[in-house]
Formats: sequence, structure tokens, C-alpha cells
Amino acid sequence: MNQFYSNRRYTIGAIFLVICLIYLGKLFGIQVLDPRYKLSADNNVFRKVVDYPARGLVFDRNQKLLVYNEASYDLLAVPNQITPFDTLELCSILGITIESFREELKKAIDYAPYKPSVLFKQLTKRRYAFLDEKIYKFPGFYVQSRSARKYNYSTAAHLLGYVREADKKLIEQNPYYKSGDYIGISGIEKAYEEYLRGSKGSKIYVVDALNRIKGGFQNGRFDTAAVVGLNVTSTIDVDLQMYAESLMVNKLGSVVVIEPATGEVLTLVSAPYYDPNLLIGSDIKRNYPKLANDNLKPMFNRALMAYYPPGSTFKLVNALIGLEEEVIDYETSFSCGGGFNIGNHIVKCHHGGSVNFLYSIQGSCNSYYCNVFARILNNKKYSKIDDSYTAWRNYVFQFGLGRKLNSDLNQELAGIVYSTNHYNKYYGKGKWKAYTLISMGIGQGELGFTPFQMANMTAAIANRGFYYIPHVVKKIDGIDNIDKRFTEKQIINIKREYFEKVIEGMELVVKSGTATVAYFEGISICGKTGTAQNPHGEDHSIFVAFAPKDNPKIAVSVYIENAGFGSTYAAPIASLIIEKYLTGKITRQPLEKRIVETNLIFKPPLKLEK
Repeated sequence: MNQFYSNRRYTIGAIFLVICLIYLGKLFGIQVLDPRYKLSADNNVFRKVVDYPARGLVFDRNQKLLVYNEASYDLLAVPNQITPFDTLELCSILGITIESFREELKKAIDYAPYKPSVLFKQLTKRRYAFLDEKIYKFPGFYVQSRSARKYNYSTAAHLLGYVREADKKLIEQNPYYKSGDYIGISGIEKAYEEYLRGSKGSKIYVVDALNRIKGGFQNGRFDTAAVVGLNVTSTIDVDLQMYAESLMVNKLGSVVVIEPATGEVLTLVSAPYYDPNLLIGSDIKRNYPKLANDNLKPMFNRALMAYYPPGSTFKLVNALIGLEEEVIDYETSFSCGGGFNIGNHIVKCHHGGSVNFLYSIQGSCNSYYCNVFARILNNKKYSKIDDSYTAWRNYVFQFGLGRKLNSDLNQELAGIVYSTNHYNKYYGKGKWKAYTLISMGIGQGELGFTPFQMANMTAAIANRGFYYIPHVVKKIDGIDNIDKRFTEKQIINIKREYFEKVIEGMELVVKSGTATVAYFEGISICGKTGTAQNPHGEDHSIFVAFAPKDNPKIAVSVYIENAGFGSTYAAPIASLIIEKYLTGKITRQPLEKRIVETNLIFKPPLKLEK
């Protein structure tokens, strides 16, 4: 019997011990392991607020302020702290519908009921003033200040880029960003995001039962300070940018301007363009869909992303390759009988008689460059056409054409110069010849380059055989040097003397050739016209140029879609930009007026809100 009672005592004791352990485990879980209860308790007394840093400022090359910050206010809520309140009054203060308020509140509840979520962003100062007076009526809600992006000029949207709230995908990719954070999406804002954004801090406040801040917790002992983003000096000349944009009103195309001696981008226009202030604050929700869905594609960066045939501007590259490969020399002439015949096919040309090297550039002879291209690919020093074509393609790459230039603009695309594999697959190995690809001799056929690449090619010719990778940032405060890749010479393996001869021809183009409209007394402009065939409508007008001839300060590429010959619109636009940059004024007002007033779109502008 004693043994029975003894065993029962142990059994009951064990049961009590298990029960105690269960309760202790539950209490440990509630108080230590499960953060919801701790946060809920703490949040009744404390409020942790993210201290958002101001983004760095952006200046142009002459220290004119391009992008700055303006104070704004976000309304946040901690859903599990919300008690019954007058929804209509809050919506009236915010200037929103009850439906939109409920929709945003549901998102916050679904995201994290015990964590703060941003409901409405960038309230105006006026709305903030009304809300601040009555925030005590709305337990669980509070206002947080932060800075919003503002653009000092209504220009350079594609270059500067814009910022928006980080979406779920971006947050998953980078743990630094949380819901409600803003991030650079394009242009300088994206390329230099890590420098511009700064570092977030946090502050812990003591709040009362009405959710009003009573002061900092332990005198800010546990606060961390936000670190302001670094200021950036861009390479952009904002005055030249605005002038170039004024010439591109009611036109489709692009203008890219580079300083040859440094590779610094002075101007980049993609037309049509838009005011960067349209994509800030609450306006972005209204304006972004309109811009994105417009059939003229104002948000598409034509300068970096559009592939165009280079047209006759590419004759400069083939001339240089032909000289270096020694298949032609300065004395080489070809007969032009109005075109280049290949069986029943003819590449038409407007010349006749014998054409020499300099005049082939000056007058832009198609027959001459079909012959040059055929000689390059039929060069006897190569055993087969695959080898000669590959050698030619490698020269093209050296000019930065048909491949990414590795600039600091994230939207840059590569372009098209196919390898021999493409032609072997399409025509069959050994079944294609120089004449199969003859259109490439005049910049047509299966070639596609961006205006950005063509401006860089022009800078390389201006430099007589080298270039610096184009870039849009000159200096970052607190950083000793910009990326070293922008200060390294990119060498083209073609003799300098050949560049000198081609440049002589380019000077003749403007003085007495196909681009006399670009001539300007007192500045030796060297250029080349191009007319790119367009299967979807009128040909594209192209012009590349640099000036002055010696010690060049500016290199330009201009593409105007569906505008005809290069001399019609592209050449005068480039010439006016060169005059503006080098002299600071325009003396050819009639030419300027004609360009500004020309409408090649015939479509009313979008109605957008700011």
C-alpha cells in the first residue's frame, strides 16, 4: 500500500511539473520569443520612427543646381493600435475618398498589423498643418517628415532619371530597402543611388495614451542619426541641354553631345521628352500611366536604347578600316556610274565619273564605299571571308559601335553587328560573300547603333584614334576620384595619319559638300551626313560632327526620325548646338526659327498635371 501511495505522489508531482513547464514555456514564448506581444506592449509607450536622410543634390558642370529636396510628410499607421475614429473627418483632411482610404488601410493590415506602414505619401504642407492639429483624434496614426525630390529645371528627364517607392521585387533584391522607401529608377538617380540615398537613421519617442509624442526615449540614447546623401556634380551643361531640347520640339529622335577630351556627356536629348517634375510625389500615379502609354513613347530613351542604321555616317569608319587594311590609299579612285552593280541589283548613287578618296567623303559616294567594303572582305591576307569579316567587325567594336560602352547610364544597349555565326547559319557556311553584305559598306543592312554610340564614334575620330568612355558624372563629394574606367584611353588600332585624312574630308563636307547648311564662319566644323533607310516611313535624317577641327571641344550626333536627308534637319540642328556651345550665342536666327517651328509629329501634346 505504501508503495502505491508513493508512486501516486510521484505521478502527481510529475504532472504538476509538466504543467508548470508548459506555462513557463508559454510565458517565455510570449515575453521573449514572440515579438508581437513585446512590440504591442512597447508600442503603447514608445514609437520608433525612421529618420530618412535627404538625398544628395545634383549640379550641372557649372554648379547650377539641377535636383534638390523639399520637405514632405507621410501619414503612417500601426493597424493594431487603431481604435474607433471618425473616418470621414480624416478623409476630408487628407482630401481622399473613404474607399481609397480603406483600400490603403487594408494593405497595411495585410502587410503587418503590428508594424507601421505608410498609407499616404508626400502630403502638402497645408494638409499636414490641418492634420497635425487633430492627429490626437486618430490613435494609431502619425505623421513622419521626409524629403521629396524636386527638379530645378524642366529639362534632362532622361539623363537625371526619377525616384519612386521601392516595390516588392526591389525590396526582395536589396534588404536595405523597406516598404515606403524611395529608390532611383533611371538616369543619374539610379546609376548613383548608393551615393545619393545616404543612410537611414532611427529615433525612439515616448508617446502618451493619445498617441502624442512626449519626448525622446532616454534622451536619444538609442537613436541613430541619418547620414545625408552625397552631392553629385554632373557633366551636363544645363543651358546647352535646354537649347538642344528647344530645337527638338515636335520631333522624334535624339541629340547626344560629348566633350572629346574627357568623354563627358554635355547633353543628351531623347525626343519627345517630358518635365521630370511630372514624376514626383503623388503626381506620379496620375502622370506615369499617361507617359508610359503614349504612342510617341516619351519615356523611351532613344539616345541609349534605339537602334538605327548609321547610314552614310558609317562611311567614315569603313574609310579608316580600308586605309589601315591597305586595300585603299589616298590616291584610290573608283568609277561611279550612278550606282554599284551586283548582278541585277544596284546600290544607287547620285554621282558619276571617277571619284577620289576625299570627294568620296565630301560628296558621300555610295559606289565608292561599296567598293571599299568589298575590298576589305576580299582582302587576300585572309584565307577566308570569315576571317576578313571578323577582322572588320573587331575594328567596328574598337569604335565602340555594336557593343555596350560601359558608361554610367544604366539603360545603355549594345546595338547590332552580327558575327560570322549569324551569316553561316542564315546563308550556309561558305555560301555568302562580300557582295551578300554590300549594304554595310554604306551603313545599311544588318547594322544597328545607338545615337550615344555614334556620338562616341565621332569623339574618337575627333581625337584621331582614341576616346574616353562617355559618362555623366564629373565629381561626387567626399569621393576622391570618379571610376578609373572613365579616365583610361580606349585606343583604336588605326594610324593617326589616316584619321587626319578622313577629317580633311569631313571638313570639306561642311565647306562645300553635302552639309553646307551646317557651315558657320569662324568655326571649322567637321561633319558627315547620313540618310538611314526606314521601312516604316520617311528616311531618318542623321548628322555627326565635331568642332573645332583642331583641339576639338564638342562632338555631336543628331538623329531625326522620318525627316529625310541628313542635311535637311539633323545637320542644321548640330551646327546650331555647336555655335551655341562654342560662342554662347546664336547669330543665325532665321535658321534657328525654321528648326524650332518645324513640326514633324503633328500631334497635340499630352495633358499632364504638376
